[in-house]
Amino acid sequence: MEKDKKVAMKGKKSAAPQPAVKEKVKYTNKQRCLVLASRGVNYRTRHLMKDLESLMPHYKPDVKLDIKKGLAEITDIAEMKSCTYSIFFETRRHTDVYMWISRIPNGPSVRFLLQNVHTTEELKMTGNCLMGSRPLLLFDKQFDSAPELQLIKALFKEVFAVPLGHPKSKPFVDHVMSFFVVDGKIWIRNYQISEKGLTEHDAEKFAKRGEEPSLTEIGPRMVLEIIRIFDDSFTGKTLYENPNYVSPTAARSMEKKKNSGSYAKRMKALERLEQRREEMILPEDELADVFQ
Repeated sequence: MEKDKKVAMKGKKSAAPQPAVKEKVKYTNKQRCLVLASRGVNYRTRHLMKDLESLMPHYKPDVKLDIKKGLAEITDIAEMKSCTYSIFFETRRHTDVYMWISRIPNGPSVRFLLQNVHTTEELKMTGNCLMGSRPLLLFDKQFDSAPELQLIKALFKEVFAVPLGHPKSKPFVDHVMSFFVVDGKIWIRNYQISEKGLTEHDAEKFAKRGEEPSLTEIGPRMVLEIIRIFDDSFTGKTLYENPNYVSPTAARSMEKKKNSGSYAKRMKALERLEQRREEMILPEDELADVFQ
């Protein structure tokens, strides 16, 4: 009897719990962003493009473009690569960098002046995030105050948001891209969402403890000044033009005039000083040698 029981026990299959199979997220939002630059781009802009590539899994690079042929060629390149948006860095005079953001193929497109660029390697911040993880996009409330800012907000959402289920993306949200409007310019910052004082094992209890996460800056940094908004892709009618925009060439010219004016003032002051010194010289006394 005992042998029969043992044989019967061996014949039974153990009911081990089967691991839960996660359902794959369907990749339906197949938007891609073409990123390229013009010839003569400086090293700082190249490093910024590398930072954007690490933050955007839907990033599609291309070779440098000769802007003498016109910017309409970018739309054709984007359509051949099945891209729905494009970021183009235009360099003028080897120092002035302009950033274009356009929706392909029918626009609109925005042209910015790129200022105060600091790349991730340059900043050496302590923050870090997974390559290809999905970000939270944080916008200042001023983006809802004007129609041109609302349009730019919509473009930023579509360009910098990582599509759900992208093959190169990670299923995590561990950093925040923030957009603020300060003095008529758009400040862009990137922060890591870090759980201060907690280990990975305690991450599940984080919400129950009621402790707030902290933000650690990762980089890159950049400031964008709006120049003009067009109704088409890199061309078309002007929808908005910034009345307070001063081109870098005009700003340098004004600074040069100001410095030249100060130089002229210094020269006139030196002339007046020489005149006063000549007036202070006493004439020779005819009786100075009488008692010698």
